[in-house]
Amino acid sequence: MREIIEAIGQWSEQGEPIAVATVIETWGSAPREVGAKMALTPSHRIAGSVSGGCVEGAVFEAGVATLESGRPQLLRFGVADETAFETVGLACGGSIEVFVEPLAPALRAFWQRIYERDIPAATATIVQGPEAWLGYKLMLDAEGEIVQIAGAAETSEVYTALLHAAQEALREGTSRRVTSPAAGSTPITAFVEALLPKPTLIIVGGVHIAIALTTLAKAMGYRVIIVDPRSAFGNDQRFPHADRIINEHPRRAFESLAITRSTAIVTLTHDAKFDDPALCAALASPAFYVGALGGRKTHAARRKRLADSGLDEAQLSRLHSPIGIDIGARTPEEIALATMAQIVAARNAGGAHATRAAAWRCSLRRR
Repeated sequence: MREIIEAIGQWSEQGEPIAVATVIETWGSAPREVGAKMALTPSHRIAGSVSGGCVEGAVFEAGVATLESGRPQLLRFGVADETAFETVGLACGGSIEVFVEPLAPALRAFWQRIYERDIPAATATIVQGPEAWLGYKLMLDAEGEIVQIAGAAETSEVYTALLHAAQEALREGTSRRVTSPAAGSTPITAFVEALLPKPTLIIVGGVHIAIALTTLAKAMGYRVIIVDPRSAFGNDQRFPHADRIINEHPRRAFESLAITRSTAIVTLTHDAKFDDPALCAALASPAFYVGALGGRKTHAARRKRLADSGLDEAQLSRLHSPIGIDIGARTPEEIALATMAQIVAARNAGGAHATRAAAWRCSLRRR
């Protein structure tokens, strides 16, 4: 959604009809993930991608046909090795299903709202079933607002099933296909999509590694927050691309930060009086990634301090340290690359680690 939201806003202002294609299922070596989107107009404007290029032409044609007929379509693309480079197909050997639908004003407004507020949401769309039901959509955001795109699916059983599925997707942050109660003898399949806020990276310590890590994170679409009470380290000159710089002690800064399943946190100061309070808060939060700079001996000592502060084994096991994947990194830029790669891997693997409601008190002593 974030790949196309700005483009569809501009096109809508210019009165262009818009179709949206969404990858709803993949098999094998599919080029893009579930939820990937492409928006298009009959005037050959395209934003986003559903396959990296190999089936975009066919999807564009289907989108134009959908706008002309007003009827959504469910497309499937697959390929055998011998036909990989003939006409339309996926050269990678995988298969995808793509749902193409006209962009309803209610859906555009819903997307714009959650984009501007940066809040999680979920949508449930009927993609298979009676033709009159195709495209029926229920939308739910984290603030409790429910929006429906009118259709023939307004039975209590279907509504209840889709609402429950959307609530579950919103809670778990995952997308899936579900089967709802049948309409007569025809089963109904819905694609339930979790729309997560823009990921955020909180960096504790405005050190040299943080400069390179900020650049990489911004290139990956992350919102970056620098926390460092030392203004000589945390300032606009060192971090011109950071979204926010907080010159407060991490203990105080984390009291005001909203940490969600879309948040990654790294501590880089290599100083316990700054890193430990931040880790104490981070490991008890729903953040999908928590990492700390330091070697194995440093990590062992840090782990003992955190355990003494009240963190349990499940929480401590979430800490990535030494930080980053092992690429033999030596320079600050290489360490930043290894760290960002580990963050991306954690997010793509599902990220959100289950955390128990912490009934403990962080008893780290001020130093």
